[in-house]
Amino acid sequence: MIAVGALAEFRVMLGAALTVGVTPVQAKEIVYRAVPYAGMVRVFDFLHATNEVLTDRGVELPLEGQSTTSLDTRREQGLAVQKRIVGEKAVDAMYANAPADEQHIQRFLSGNCFGDHYTRTGIDVPVRELLTFAMLAALGGAEAQVKGHVVANVNVGNTRATLLAVLTGLLPFIGYHRTLNALAAVGAVTPADTGPTTKKDHA
Repeated sequence: MIAVGALAEFRVMLGAALTVGVTPVQAKEIVYRAVPYAGMVRVFDFLHATNEVLTDRGVELPLEGQSTTSLDTRREQGLAVQKRIVGEKAVDAMYANAPADEQHIQRFLSGNCFGDHYTRTGIDVPVRELLTFAMLAALGGAEAQVKGHVVANVNVGNTRATLLAVLTGLLPFIGYHRTLNALAAVGAVTPADTGPTTKKDHA
């Protein structure tokens, strides 16, 4: 909902999520998770809406902080988790291949995207990676990043079946073209089940 800018539907889905057991901390972490991908400008309205929904439900704000890094440790810890998720060789290559005037972007990626966000508590890394995959797929036009985060999902233990389940749930909300683009990324990274198709598959 955040990635496609569907604020009204987000309010509905957030209410439903809270009703079936998603905690206020998890709800806020999902919104914060969108910042590195959808951008702060888009996410601000969803953050305000989340606070309003939580307040209406009697949740006292602010919630307990989930950050585990500081300005002094964010890059070191972020780089460590980035290498765990993306792969050490891939991260080293990103730094090695970036021209001198682009190195600051790589440092931002390690310190902010990974250091400030992936190291937070409230949601574990495999769930954060699924959220990243879902948001990138929903945004559209980010096929290279979707493919990279299919690899990252596999690296943290998420399976092809899980990624396909996420795309199946996303399909009516993001449309076929974005779903099929993300599906191609999943297919390029993970082997397909080539077992026989049954009548049940077409039911």
